[in-house]
Amino acid sequence: MTSTQHRSPHRLWAYAYEIVPPQPSKRLDRVRALVEGENLAALTGPGAWAGRLVLEKKVTHILIVSDTPIRKREINCKLAAELERLHADFSVTEPLVIGNPPEPILGHKPSRGNGR
Repeated sequence: MTSTQHRSPHRLWAYAYEIVPPQPSKRLDRVRALVEGENLAALTGPGAWAGRLVLEKKVTHILIVSDTPIRKREINCKLAAELERLHADFSVTEPLVIGNPPEPILGHKPSRGNGR
């Protein structure tokens, strides 16, 4: 199966890289650059993808939201390679569905105006 077979305009998936022990921000500059670069590329690409680096006291997270549960994109390989280069212990959570756009109700028009 290809990743396009798992894409759906109606679903978003979330997963996270969990790095323990937490890493100093400066040490993750290349990881941050990878995430930011992919965020920019996703704006003009065919699919949905967004990532965010979250630094906490007990763990560092890289949170990912995507239009597919497949975690074999090029960015995933790059992130894993960079974390391995840093000798950072990490795991990746299973993707979870986080949203479905609301389906329109047949014959129902959204209300407009001042809430009446």
